[in-house]
Amino acid sequence: MRLGVLDIGSNTVHLLLVDAHPGARPVPFASHKRPLSLVQYLDADGNITDEGQHELTEFVLEAWEFAARHKADDLLAFCTSAIREATNGPAVLARVKHETTVTLQELTGSEEASMTFFAVRRWYGWGAGTVLNFDIGGGSFEMALGQDELPELATSVPLGASRLTRDWLHEDPPSAKSVKELRRYIRATLKPVVRNFNEVGRANVLAGTSKTFRSLARIAGAAPSAAGPYVKRDLNRADLGIWAQRISAMKSEDRLHLPGVSEARAHQLLAGALVAEAALELFEYKKIKICPWALREGLILRRLDQLVFDGPLEPAPHVGVVQQASALPAR
Repeated sequence: MRLGVLDIGSNTVHLLLVDAHPGARPVPFASHKRPLSLVQYLDADGNITDEGQHELTEFVLEAWEFAARHKADDLLAFCTSAIREATNGPAVLARVKHETTVTLQELTGSEEASMTFFAVRRWYGWGAGTVLNFDIGGGSFEMALGQDELPELATSVPLGASRLTRDWLHEDPPSAKSVKELRRYIRATLKPVVRNFNEVGRANVLAGTSKTFRSLARIAGAAPSAAGPYVKRDLNRADLGIWAQRISAMKSEDRLHLPGVSEARAHQLLAGALVAEAALELFEYKKIKICPWALREGLILRRLDQLVFDGPLEPAPHVGVVQQASALPAR
């Protein structure tokens, strides 16, 4: 069957279609995405502006039509921190449903962290033992730890790369003072979280998902995406520290010359590097493995499990009600 996942993130809006059946890995069929930093459309009161809402609804319409045109059997549509933390988030969701007929399911931070962890566990398997996963998005930073398929502890903090860039790094390149203040803020935010995780236990494998970790690993010498998902990619803490220092002295336009850095993400690369560096230091890990599967794959795999155990497709209880479609109708 062909499954679609519509991901309304803080940096991009992305529809992924995969061909899959229970017991097999999902194989990507087609993808449709657009850079859209909803965090940049927040006004002084934390509302997503009318312009941002218009851009969002336009893409959701495109995605729905794309899925229908390619004969998707089922569509999971969800949103994460950009809408979850917006003051007018419920109104934005209502507008999207009214103008597109698509219901976006709002994932909580812990649900987002848990479903990402689920994908990481499936990628590395039971032999990995206890896994700790980091995911740096545009609006938030998710962490999850456990030895089962779903984590024992999953949490989210507002340390997304786009959000931190908007709130702390106003110059290009940023001043040494602003970088120092941001480092202090990141560590102050993470310290109580680290204490909670330390009480649960130590991981055998530290994994990193998200474009931020992939870009940082590529800059530090990891294989390019063209080499395929099965090439092992690591990011060493020592290399990360060196590159965080180098990036802090670069303008956004200069970062574009670094391997694996897109124009849409160049401006927020430093903030992402500072979060990654602080997390590895405070959790006391020397390196992190880059996992190619993340939230979208987690939701797809969870959906496939329901076909095995429950028969007809039903909403995954861990992520709430999601829109279903059987042979999505063309608009």
